[in-house]
Amino acid sequence: MSQLDAFTSRLDFGLDPFQRRACEALEAGHGVLVCAPTGAGKTIVGEFAVHLALAGGTKCFYTTPIKALSNQKYADLAAVHGHESVGLLTGDSSINPDAPIVVMTTEVVRNMIYAESRALDGLSHVVMDEVHFLADRFRGAVWEEVILHLEPSVRVVSLSATVSNAEEFGEWIQTVRGDTSVIVDEHRPVPLSQHMLVGQRMFDLFDPADRDPADRKGSRPRVNPELKRHIRHRILLAEDERDSSRGRGRGGGGGQPRRRDGRGPLLSRPNLVGRLDREGLLPAIGFIFSRAGCDAALAQCLRSGIALLTPEEAAEVDAVVDRRLTELSPSDADVLGVQEWREGLRRGLASHHAGMLPTFRHAVEELFVRGLVRMVFATETLALGINMPARSVVLERLVKYNGESHVDLTPGEFTQLTGRAGRRGIDVEGHAVVVWTPEVVPEEVAGLAGARTFPLRSSFSPEYNMAVNLLGRLGLDGARELLHRSFAQFQADRSVVGLARKLHESQRALRKLDGELARAAEARGLEPGGVDATGAPAAGETEAYAGFLGYVTLREEIRRRERDLKYRKRINTEDAIVADLAALKRGHVIGVPVGRHRGLAVIVEPATQAADPKPLVVTEDAWCGRIGLRDFVNPPEVLGNMRLPKNADRRTGRGRRDLASALRSTGIEMPRGRSKKRADAADDPELAQMRRTLRAHPAHQIPNGDELFRLAEKRNRLLRDIVTAERSIGERTSTLGVTFDHIVGVLSELGYVERVREASESTGHNMRVTESGKLLARIYSESDLVVTECIRAGVWDDLSPADLAAVVAALVYESRRDSYGGVDALPGSTSLRTAMAATVDIWSKVTAVESRHRVSPTREPDTGFSLAVATWASGRSLSEALLLAGERGQLLSPGDFVRWNRQVIDLLEQIRLCVGTDTRLGGTARSAVKAIRRGVVAAELG
Repeated sequence: MSQLDAFTSRLDFGLDPFQRRACEALEAGHGVLVCAPTGAGKTIVGEFAVHLALAGGTKCFYTTPIKALSNQKYADLAAVHGHESVGLLTGDSSINPDAPIVVMTTEVVRNMIYAESRALDGLSHVVMDEVHFLADRFRGAVWEEVILHLEPSVRVVSLSATVSNAEEFGEWIQTVRGDTSVIVDEHRPVPLSQHMLVGQRMFDLFDPADRDPADRKGSRPRVNPELKRHIRHRILLAEDERDSSRGRGRGGGGGQPRRRDGRGPLLSRPNLVGRLDREGLLPAIGFIFSRAGCDAALAQCLRSGIALLTPEEAAEVDAVVDRRLTELSPSDADVLGVQEWREGLRRGLASHHAGMLPTFRHAVEELFVRGLVRMVFATETLALGINMPARSVVLERLVKYNGESHVDLTPGEFTQLTGRAGRRGIDVEGHAVVVWTPEVVPEEVAGLAGARTFPLRSSFSPEYNMAVNLLGRLGLDGARELLHRSFAQFQADRSVVGLARKLHESQRALRKLDGELARAAEARGLEPGGVDATGAPAAGETEAYAGFLGYVTLREEIRRRERDLKYRKRINTEDAIVADLAALKRGHVIGVPVGRHRGLAVIVEPATQAADPKPLVVTEDAWCGRIGLRDFVNPPEVLGNMRLPKNADRRTGRGRRDLASALRSTGIEMPRGRSKKRADAADDPELAQMRRTLRAHPAHQIPNGDELFRLAEKRNRLLRDIVTAERSIGERTSTLGVTFDHIVGVLSELGYVERVREASESTGHNMRVTESGKLLARIYSESDLVVTECIRAGVWDDLSPADLAAVVAALVYESRRDSYGGVDALPGSTSLRTAMAATVDIWSKVTAVESRHRVSPTREPDTGFSLAVATWASGRSLSEALLLAGERGQLLSPGDFVRWNRQVIDLLEQIRLCVGTDTRLGGTARSAVKAIRRGVVAAELG
C-alpha cells in the first residue's frame, strides 16, 4: 500500500483532484506549490507531508505566519497524532520541541537556520502555510530567507491563496529549490453566491442570465439589471424626499428614522442579523474594519435583545467559557468585562479582533466552529487562515484604514474575506453580502468579485540581522549571490528581460537610422565622416556632420525649455486661480468664461476648502452649482458686488430665477475681451539666447532640410529611449545589492564586521563577523542594532527587572498615534530615566551612522508602553497597568496589552540567550520575563 493510500484510508472524505496531484508529487519526492482558493482544502497536502515524515522516521516543521494559526494547527495535529508526537514553538511558547512534528511561526525556523540548530537534523519536510504572506511589507522577507536557506534535501510544501502569478512564483521556487510541482486550482469546492443588500431587499449581484460570471474570461461580469433599477429608483425617492422635507421645514414627518443626508432608511445591525437569520444565511461573519466598530455592532445587537440560541445551547456556551477562564482571577475578570462578554456569547453573538484578550478570541473561535456563535463581527485579521468558516460573509464597507489613509479594498482582499463563506461538507453554497450605501457602485463590486486573484510581489530587503548572518555563513560573495537568488531579484530580472529587449530593439533601430541619416546628409553636402586613403579621419567632413547634430540637439533643447516654461506658467496660473477662488466673498460678481453656464455669476456661498476651493454660485441663466479650477483659464476677476438677502433662496427653481433676474439687473457686464498675458517664454533670457544661437548656426540655412531634420530628431528620440532603458536596467538589477552594501557599511563602521586581507582558504570569506557581530546575529528585532549597541555599552546592566522591561518595551512598542513624550516625561526611578536617556542617545548615534551610509533610520524608541509594563512587572494589578497603558486618554485594549507584553518577553528572552544567564544582564532579563509572565499574560498562549 502506498503512503497516500494509507493516509486517505483514515479520512472520511475523498481527495479533490488538485489535492491528489499534490500528494502524489510529494510522495514521489518532489516539493510542491499549491495555490487554491480559501477553504479549498490546501492544508490536507501539508498534513500528508506530516504523515510522510512520521512514516519515514524523519521530522516535519509546519510553519505559519502568526501565532494564532500555530496554536490552532498544533491542536489539530496533536488530536490526530497524539501530543507526544507534536510540538509547538512560537516566540513565547515551547511545548515538546524535540517531537518529530513541530508547529512554529516562520521566524522560528529562520532563527534555527541561522543558529545552525541541531533541531534541523533529520528534517525532511517543511510546510509553509499561507506562503503568500511573503508579500507582507514588514515580515515577508522571512519566508524567502527560509526557502533560500533550507538544505536541498528538505522538501518544501508551499500552500498559498490563489495568486495571478503562481507560475512565476513556482518557477522561482524551482530555480532555488530544484524539482517542484506547481499545482494551481481555482475551483471553489463550495460555490460562492454574491449578493447586495439594499435596504430590506436582497439581490443577486450578477445578472441571473450569467451562469458563473466570476469565471468568465476576458469580459466584465454583468450586474443584475433589477438591482441597478432598484438602486436608481431608491436614489430618486431619496432626492424627492429630501426636497419634500425642505419644503415642510423641520416640523411634521414621522415613521422610520432616516439619515440626515437623505440616503433613506438605515438597516440596523439587529435588523441585518434578523434578515440573515430569516434567509437561512447564519452563521455569518460581518467584517468591520475597526475594532471599535466590531464592539459597537455587538453592543447594538445586545441592546436590541436579539437572541439566536436555545437555553440548552446557552448552557453549552457557559461550559466552554468556564473552561477557558479557569486561570483568570475574579478581579481580572471584572476588569475585562467577562460578564458582558459572556452574555453576548449566550445569545450567539460575538466580536473578534486583535484588541481582545487571546483567551476571549480562542473561545469565540471554538464556539463559532461548534455552531454556538451565529453572528460574529470581526476585523479582517480573522480572514488570515483562522479556521472559522461561515455560511455567509457580510461587508458593510469596501474601504478600510491601512494605518495611513482610507483605501479601497483590493480584489485580493475582497477574495480573501469572502473566501470564508461556505462550509465544506455542510453548505451547498456560500454567500457574500455587500450592504449597499450611496457610495457603493454595483459595477465596482462586480469587478472586485470577478477578479479572483492578485499578483504576489516580493517584499524581500536586507536588514542588519540578516546581513550579519549571511556574512557569517556565506561570506560577502556568497551573501550577494543569495540576494541575487531572491524572489525580489527574480521578479526584477524578469522585468529587466523586457527592458533589455526594448533596449536591443532601440539600438538596432538606431544603427539603421544612422545609415539613412548618413545618406541624407551626404546628399546635402554634410558627410557624416569617413576615412581617407591612409585610414585617417577625413578632415572637415566629421566636423561638419557633428555641427549639424549639435544644431539638432539645440533645437531639441529649445523645445524642452519652451515646454518647461509653459508647464511652469500653467502651474503658476492654477495656483493664482485657486488663491482667487478661495478669496471670493458672498455677493461678489464674477465672470465664468467657459462651460455651459458661462456668463455672470454671483457668489452665494464662499469656498470652505483652501486646497480645492469651490464656491457656490448662481448664474444669470438661473443655474446653481459649485465652480472650481477647471472653469477658469485665468484667475477670476471680481466685476462688482450684489446685495443678497440674508436668507437668499437658491434651493428652489423660483428662488434661483429671482436671484438670476437680480443679477442681470445690476448692470454689470462680462468683459468683451481680455488681453492675453505674455507667455513666460517671451521674457526668458536663456531661451532668447538659445534662439539667437540657433538662427546664427550654419545648419539653419540648409536648403530642403525637412527630411534631414526629421531623421535627426528621430535619432534623438531613440537616444533618449536607450538612456532611459539603460538607467532602468541598472536601477532594477542593483537595488538589493546597493542596499546590502550600505548596510554592510554601517556594520563595518560600528565594528560588527571587518574585512580580512586575504580570503580564508577554508571558507572563501573576505569579510569576518566580529564577536559583537555574533551578538547581533542572535537579536531578531526591528531595533536589532540599537539593542546590540545598548548591550555592548552596558547601559542596562544595573537595572532592576521592572526597569529593564520598561526600557526594552521602548524598543518594541509602537504607538498607534504619535504619542512619544520623551524621556523626561517618563516617571520611574532615576536609574530608569538614566538608562532610557542613554538608550535614546545610542539610537541617535546609530541613526547618524545610518544617515552617512544612506540607510533608512531605525525607528525612534517609544515610551508609550514602558510605564505599564514596569507596573505589571512590579506585581501590580491588571487595572493599574491598563490605566497606564493608554494613549491620549484612550485605554489600551486587553488584547493589545497582552500582545505587547509578549513581544517584550520575546526580546528579553533573546537578550538572555544572547548574553548568557550567568551574566548580570542575563539574570535580570530572566527575572523580568518571569515577572511579566503571569495572570492574563500567561493565561493562555495566543
